[in-house]
Amino acid sequence: MLENSFLLSSKMKISIDHEKLGIFSQSHVKFYLKYSSFVFRALKKPTFQIFLHWMLKKERIEEQTVRTVHVKVLPFRRKNGKCLAGTCNTARGRIRIYPKTMKFCQIFKQKFGRNTLLVYAGNRARAALIHELLHLKYAEDEKTVRELSKDYFLISTQKQPNQSSKAFFIYTLIFYAKNSGKKASPSVSNEPSTSLTLNQTCLRASGVIK
Repeated sequence: MLENSFLLSSKMKISIDHEKLGIFSQSHVKFYLKYSSFVFRALKKPTFQIFLHWMLKKERIEEQTVRTVHVKVLPFRRKNGKCLAGTCNTARGRIRIYPKTMKFCQIFKQKFGRNTLLVYAGNRARAALIHELLHLKYAEDEKTVRELSKDYFLISTQKQPNQSSKAFFIYTLIFYAKNSGKKASPSVSNEPSTSLTLNQTCLRASGVIK
C-alpha cells in the first residue's frame, strides 16, 4: 500500500553502467553491488519516504517532476578526482545517487568500525537525494540548496526511528568534514573524530546537468 501511495519510491531503481565494469575487479564489483543494495533499501524505508513526501509538498515540488532516481552501482569521479554523491538533470527529472569508493570505505571502516560505516553510507545517500530533489526547484542556486539540505537532513534524522547516537557525528562528516583545507564546524570541533583526514567526506554538490 505504501509503495503505491508514494510515487517517488516506485521511481527508484539500482542501475549499473555495464561499459565501465571492465575497469573494476570482481571484488570491487561485488562490493559495489552490496553497497548499492544497502543504499537502495535505506532510501526506500517507509519513514524516509514519508519524510520526502512531506518535504516535496512543503517545497511545492511536484513528485511528477521526478522521472527516475537511479542508485548507481559504481562511483563517479570528476576530472579533478572528486567523487560525486549525486547529480540532477532538471530537464529530464533524472536523479543519480553514487557510492563512495571501496578504498574510502575500507579506511573509514578501520577508523570507525563497520556499524558506523553503514550508518554513514545510508545517511550520505539520504542527504544526497534531499540535495538533488531541492535542485528541481532551486536549479543553479547552490547556496540555497546547500543550506536547505542541511536543515531538511536534520529533520529527516529526527523522523527516523531508533536513530543512532552517532547521528550528529554523521551529520558533521557529511556537511562539515575537511574539504579543500577547511576544518570542521567550530561547534563540533571538540569531537575527537571530527579531525578525520579522509578526503571527499562531505556532500559534494553536483550542480545541474543540462
